[in-house]
Amino acid sequence: MDFKEYQEKAKATAGYPEIGHPVVYPALGLAGEAGEVVEKVKKLFRDDNAELTLERKEALTKELGDALWYLSQIATELGIAFEDVAAGNIEKLASRADRSVISGDGDDR
Repeated sequence: MDFKEYQEKAKATAGYPEIGHPVVYPALGLAGEAGEVVEKVKKLFRDDNAELTLERKEALTKELGDALWYLSQIATELGIAFEDVAAGNIEKLASRADRSVISGDGDDR
């Protein structure tokens, strides 16, 4: 599945309350899902001694999917093609790698 197809299918499942601008709800949802991903990673180390069990991997995959859905919805609500987000990010990272500034701080390095 490509990003365009994903974004279209994700949009078809969207149904959330209007609370101000339509981007507000998916942005709040993304924050929650990011927390759930981090929680699963924490438990990987706390409970599984850093061994990625099948159960933990499946749980992480589901949480990453939920985060992906909210990212897609934010892009959709803002009229941004998700594939443009992905392509732009790869271009930015490649540029940083080419200039040997892949690590460090700041968006404009």
